[in-house]
Amino acid sequence: MTDTEITIGAWGPMTGPAALWGTIVKGTDAYFKMINEEGGINGRKINFIFKDDAYDPSRTVPAVRELVQRDEIFAVAGGIGTATNMAVSGFLEENNVPWISPMTGATHWTHPTKENIFTSFPLYFDEGEIMANYAINDLDIKNIGIIYQNDDFGKSGLVGAKNILKKNNLDFVAELPVEIADTDLSSHVARLKEAGAEAVLLWVLPRQAAIILGSSAVVDFNPEFMATLALSDLTLMHDITKGAWEGVYFTYVGETMFNDESHPMMMKYKEAFAKYYPDDRWGTFSAAGFMWIEPMVEGLKRAGKDLTRESFLEAMSTIKNHMTTSGLPITFSKENHLGTRSLCIMKCISGTEAEKVSNLISSESDVSELITMLEED
Repeated sequence: MTDTEITIGAWGPMTGPAALWGTIVKGTDAYFKMINEEGGINGRKINFIFKDDAYDPSRTVPAVRELVQRDEIFAVAGGIGTATNMAVSGFLEENNVPWISPMTGATHWTHPTKENIFTSFPLYFDEGEIMANYAINDLDIKNIGIIYQNDDFGKSGLVGAKNILKKNNLDFVAELPVEIADTDLSSHVARLKEAGAEAVLLWVLPRQAAIILGSSAVVDFNPEFMATLALSDLTLMHDITKGAWEGVYFTYVGETMFNDESHPMMMKYKEAFAKYYPDDRWGTFSAAGFMWIEPMVEGLKRAGKDLTRESFLEAMSTIKNHMTTSGLPITFSKENHLGTRSLCIMKCISGTEAEKVSNLISSESDVSELITMLEED
């Protein structure tokens, strides 16, 4: 960092099996470029450096070491993936690198609270609970199945949902793990159909979700599909499923969608993304690259011109009820670096339209108990 520049780093899957999530990083890049055009933050421009790790922890580690040791980043903005982020969490903590909004809802970043990490991404535990509650109480469905990625991303959603099912004297009729490289999921679909699943929770990669819906259509299996926030880009999902995403429920962070023309800031973000990435489509994932990093920008502003890592982290802890462009309030404190435990549920109507079927729903479950359940699973 200098008197005129702040170097910020990130990583994400620009290639590989999760490359569709790489658009989030492009959104953050466009956000910082927009801020620089407007004069920067307290007189400093942002030098944003991001690395492609292809959603592979063995590539995340050298990429992040390079960001810290060669590029001398001041802080991290985002960073996509649970396993990938876990691979570098200890290194960033040891080097006291501020890390804002890891793009994952696992608990490793917030429980216990880590001095250098603030996250506005809801917990996967909470998301699983909210989805299961909605299926049981609003859709009146008792026969629920789940397909989940076989790591802490998918398992956390599984545990959160399972906790709610247990409280309602229920269990999953089928719980099926998948690996990142899996592409033939027809047997998973067959097992869900045989089990009589009337709702299926999806905790997988976007391309796998598309495969699951395609395989389901082939065997005339038509449950209510309910998708994790990681599948909330309705235009993308509508496109890669050839329209089969219509009717799918998904969790979302607030009430303002990426294409809300009545929201001036969202439209400003859309214009900025189009300017810097004219060949990329604007959608929920690209908008997320802006919105998840808004608390970081607020913290940098509050830290003032005499910026240090210590003053920045102190400023982050003063953020209270900061409303993101999506309509999600974020609150931090010195003791709590998890900004929210709330989500709402949307239903895909078309490639450009979703119906809000719930207001923001908050979870109040004991996270430590759920962590114990995850470790025992």
